[in-house]
Amino acid sequence: MNRIEQSYELARQSYAEIGVDTQKAIAALAKIPISLHCWQGDDVGGFENTDQQLGGGIQATGNYPGKARNIAELRMDIEKALSMIPGKHRLNLHAIYLDHSGKKVDRNEITVEHFQSWIDWAKTNGLGLDFNPTYFSHPLAADGFTLSHPDRAVRKFWIEHGTACRKITAEMGRQLGSTSVMNVWIPDGYKDIPVDRTAPRERLVQSLDEIFAGKFDKTYELDAVESKLFGIGVESYTVGSHEFYMGYAASRQKLLCLDAGHFHPTESIADKISSVLQFVPGLLLHVSRPVRWDSDHVVILNDELLAIAQEIVRSNALDRIHIGLDFFDAAINRIAAWVIGSRNMLKALLFALLEPAEKLKKLELEKNYTQRLAVLEELKSLPFAAVWDYYCMKNNVPAGSIWLKEIEKYETSVLSKRL
Repeated sequence: MNRIEQSYELARQSYAEIGVDTQKAIAALAKIPISLHCWQGDDVGGFENTDQQLGGGIQATGNYPGKARNIAELRMDIEKALSMIPGKHRLNLHAIYLDHSGKKVDRNEITVEHFQSWIDWAKTNGLGLDFNPTYFSHPLAADGFTLSHPDRAVRKFWIEHGTACRKITAEMGRQLGSTSVMNVWIPDGYKDIPVDRTAPRERLVQSLDEIFAGKFDKTYELDAVESKLFGIGVESYTVGSHEFYMGYAASRQKLLCLDAGHFHPTESIADKISSVLQFVPGLLLHVSRPVRWDSDHVVILNDELLAIAQEIVRSNALDRIHIGLDFFDAAINRIAAWVIGSRNMLKALLFALLEPAEKLKKLELEKNYTQRLAVLEELKSLPFAAVWDYYCMKNNVPAGSIWLKEIEKYETSVLSKRL
């Protein structure tokens, strides 16, 4: 028995004393996939091969060397990151990451053909795929409006893009035998205070209804809509606000996407989970870390992340919650960012799974708040890390911080040669 196994055995006994089965927790964690966001690998650039600058109020700050310059490099980097993340996971693609074989394809013309190589790659690597229309970084989005645009011709272009993306998502799910989620986020809004807040939202409802008019098998394709409080260039008014999409998702029975960075800086999405689940078929979570604003920092194992994970687990609705990551840090090694963020999300979930949840709920019903608090506080000092290291070992990925040495080797042998 090695050191990790010895430590785990002691941890197992400690958790057993409070009624927690660590093997059951580990088995539950193994069934929770995290959807890694492809855009961390190249700073949300995509591969359309145009001169279009990053738009929609999105910024990737930093210039760390070695970012992926093409699809092959991005896939290689993702594979490297996944080799250090325990469990079976997914990849979240944006439409601008198409494989167009050198031919110009506008966004309303994309088909599954342009993502077939991604599907084949995902199948080879045992991954599921999720998908996003890209409503930014395009000439027809340059004035800040897409699906709510006052010009019907512009709206039609973006409706066609969204419709095409739903077809692609459904085919991804069908070929991979794994439900794919398509998430709609648009940057539409005004920099300064508008007079008419109603008309853009009326147009957005109509556009979304047109996009979602087609019926797909929910076994393969689910639709989600994502709100935002504000963004750069749309500080005063966002068409797709939380209230707008909450109403839309509830009335149309779509998934609601809660992005941790799309609310007030002191507002937590953790408390929203149990509320929203009462009214929609499911949730998509974009786990990020806002600092002052929607700055999409790499998620760390802080109170907010733990609270999100606890609400996911305590909700008893793991089959209705889809977890994705959404950050892009160009100031540090991009592969390390994936690994740090993903492992932290999984650590938070494991921490939550190691709670004696039913016991705590029973204490709460009995109004035994003293014991409830005592148990919750004692949990914080139990040997959680030993269970995590054991989980990593069982999944044949590095435990502790050893993975960083692998990243450093990869940086020397691969990333440093990308000029």
